[in-house]
Amino acid sequence: MIDRCLIKKDDKVKVITGKDKGKIGKVLKVIKKKNRILVENINMVKRHSKPSAKNKQGGIVEGEAAIPRSNIMLMCNKCITPVRIKTQRLEDGKKIRVCRKCNEAIDK
Repeated sequence: MIDRCLIKKDDKVKVITGKDKGKIGKVLKVIKKKNRILVENINMVKRHSKPSAKNKQGGIVEGEAAIPRSNIMLMCNKCITPVRIKTQRLEDGKKIRVCRKCNEAIDK
């Protein structure tokens, strides 16, 4: 089931469950079809690669793996806490994301 995702690329998020609980990072990629999000320096995994044209040496490569969208929360810049968000429509018809605690606009 795919529903709306209010988290976008370059947002600051906090992990609320799992092995990286409590860590804060920047969103690198949102995978809507799988409901997963790739966060910078979160859920680091090691992959073994054979020598190829790109990687002549081969060996162990470390990188991020996507985590479920339900395991993270967006950080509010004013509250400095992980918060739930809602959308509001402005007078000109534009939609913005708003913090539910302090009603501060999250969009730039």
